[in-house]
Amino acid sequence: MIGVGSMGWNHARIYNELEGVDLVAVADLDSGVVERAAHVYGTRGYTDYQEMLRREELDVVSIAVPTQTHHETALAALQRGCHILVEKPIASTIEEGQEMVAFAAGQRLKLAVGHIERFNPAIVELKQRLKRGEAGQVFQIHARRLGPFPARVRDVGVVIDLATHDLDIMRYLLDSEVKRIYAETEQEIHTDHEDLLSGLLRFENGVIGLLSINWLTPTKIRELTVTGEKGMFLVNYLTQDLYFYENDHADSQWGSLGLLRGVSEGNMIRLKIEKREPLRVEIEAFVKAVLEDGEPAVRGEDGLAVLALAQKLVESGQENRVISLVEK
Repeated sequence: MIGVGSMGWNHARIYNELEGVDLVAVADLDSGVVERAAHVYGTRGYTDYQEMLRREELDVVSIAVPTQTHHETALAALQRGCHILVEKPIASTIEEGQEMVAFAAGQRLKLAVGHIERFNPAIVELKQRLKRGEAGQVFQIHARRLGPFPARVRDVGVVIDLATHDLDIMRYLLDSEVKRIYAETEQEIHTDHEDLLSGLLRFENGVIGLLSINWLTPTKIRELTVTGEKGMFLVNYLTQDLYFYENDHADSQWGSLGLLRGVSEGNMIRLKIEKREPLRVEIEAFVKAVLEDGEPAVRGEDGLAVLALAQKLVESGQENRVISLVEK
């Protein structure tokens, strides 16, 4: 484990608990954190991750360090023959991320990106229901990710830190790429980057995506709605709840007419979800991909696509213009 801050500590905890996995060593610049982690998990600790990579025999490395050091840390681990799980965003720049992906592929090593919301049980269930057509034709997907300013984040703004979650989820749920993008951003508290985003996306399949993201709300909100012809799904990421609000009109009118005649309020259904810790599910999936030589659930290419979209949102907000992402 490289980086044992709040996220990295939880990575270490889960690896330590998994059957068939030995947490061999942890590395962090903070010697106090290293000593505590080594004591709690009964493992070896290093303040220099390069020394750890040289001295230990490792199969898998998780990386939870500041974004600007993802590239050098990931390449160092890959050069030692380790499969890696790197926290999102994949890197600071597209060029750095591309080098990581290419190097991993050349060495036949797994590179997974930690877009944790993919593993939220409510999102997993929603994906299956959308595939079965339970929303009918999807019209709109709207993400709200709001909360107070986190003092820990200084190297990136709210788009790279938070909106990347929802960009990944939208691509995952819709199986479609973005063709047009527009953003309004504001910088109110952060010293260097934007801390508020209102984003508008048009996907190639016609769905409209809305992003409401900020570090300016005094309560934490993590919600996603998917609106379609048969109703609306609502995900609460924090509670892992999934609701479906039926379009009562659709049930009686759709099949034969194939045309939206109207919308009326039907039942509100709270769907049963088996709740699990998303990070544990993510790490289990990564370990399984390594052991069985499978494809990571969130590949380096996925991380690159999301980073590119996030950078275009920042660019749109700075330049006050719509950006087309497909060739005319």
